[in-house]
Amino acid sequence: MSAENANWEKQEGNQGVLTIEVDSEKFEEALDQAFQKVRKQVDIPGFRKGKVPRKLFEQRFGVESLYQDAVDIVLPDAYSEAVQETQIEPVDQPDIDIEEIERGKNLVFKATVTVKPEVELGQYKELEVEEFDTSVSEEDVQAELDKLKEQQAELVVVEDGEVQDGDTVVMDFKGYVDGEAFEGGEAENYSLEIGSGQFIPGFEEQITGMTPGEERDITITFPEEYHSEELSGKEAVFSVKLHDIKRKELPEMDDEFAKDVDEDVETFDELKKKQEDKLKHDKEHEKEHHERDTVVEKAAENASADIPDAMISSESDRMMQEFDQRLQSQGMSLDMYYQVAGTDEEGMKEQFKGEAEKRVKMNLTLEAVAEAENVEADDDDVEKELDKMAGTYQRDKEEIRQLLAMQGGTDALKDDLKIQKAIDFLVENSKTVPKSEENESEAEENE
Repeated sequence: MSAENANWEKQEGNQGVLTIEVDSEKFEEALDQAFQKVRKQVDIPGFRKGKVPRKLFEQRFGVESLYQDAVDIVLPDAYSEAVQETQIEPVDQPDIDIEEIERGKNLVFKATVTVKPEVELGQYKELEVEEFDTSVSEEDVQAELDKLKEQQAELVVVEDGEVQDGDTVVMDFKGYVDGEAFEGGEAENYSLEIGSGQFIPGFEEQITGMTPGEERDITITFPEEYHSEELSGKEAVFSVKLHDIKRKELPEMDDEFAKDVDEDVETFDELKKKQEDKLKHDKEHEKEHHERDTVVEKAAENASADIPDAMISSESDRMMQEFDQRLQSQGMSLDMYYQVAGTDEEGMKEQFKGEAEKRVKMNLTLEAVAEAENVEADDDDVEKELDKMAGTYQRDKEEIRQLLAMQGGTDALKDDLKIQKAIDFLVENSKTVPKSEENESEAEENE
């Protein structure tokens, strides 16, 4: 054990001072290791590099020259063991001050530490959860079938006709501001779905009515908030030449359509029934998420905690990583997103700050609920979850266990399961109430 003695003194807010004593023998061992490290770099006439005797080194440079390296060697283990001994939960890197350092004596240092805040729980039982409608209407099923119909649509070239909303056009265009062509304002054989809103407001509307082979000048004004400052608020003229009009040809909803959409069905009625069952399953999942999200948010709103900035910053960083991964899956980088959105890393973190604080508080609240209600996850829970993961990812259970071991073991999984069981507790102890008229109106508007 590196730390001979550790004492935790809580101060105001979430900070405190951890005083740590390292045994003089341990410090002497660290000095020996420090010497072996630095002697390789020492060049003294009469001795080969790395072969200078310890006594001569200390006469020439003083034992104090080894102190910093010795502290760097002994401090990580001493701090880690002191944290375990005092059972504190740091949420940020400590500020270290050396109090006493001298050969032959105990090394004493103080660490100013920001720890996880204490949570004062408010009401977390009998939380009201508005009822969730899981019914599936005929209109819901038809809407899903219409989506499948759209997905199976074919684009057919319109030989004789005008551009309509929903058509896909193939065109050349070149944009001018004050009579001068501008960068990024030109393309050939460009495909655009009219009504998609991909282009600057006013552009797509003026394509409507054009015929194949027609050329037309279109005048638009760039929005004031356009990402390119050189173009924002400016009037531009686009010279457009229309090559082709392609229109969706929708399939008939019959048995052949059903088999094309889903190889596991033979008739349209079977497809319809399958879509209805899927919708019912999805609604049940939505209900479960609705209940869990509601109780967690309400329990967190009713709790109070002084959340350290370090925890919010760490969560913002985690959210940035998640956002970056989503962008990469879409073939986009963060730098590309910054350019398009007109922001930067600090701007993004500021946007995430409110949600990050909310996430941290919800997690702290759930930990406090688990502690208050003696909610625990045991080894059996871990084994069941490993079985579930093996089925979901089609991987061997022991392979998943090994992957978790490489990331620090199953302790993190056990902690996650404990949090999930805390949410289960909140749901089980909540009460369902009728949906408010206001929320019913919002739901109807969204349908």
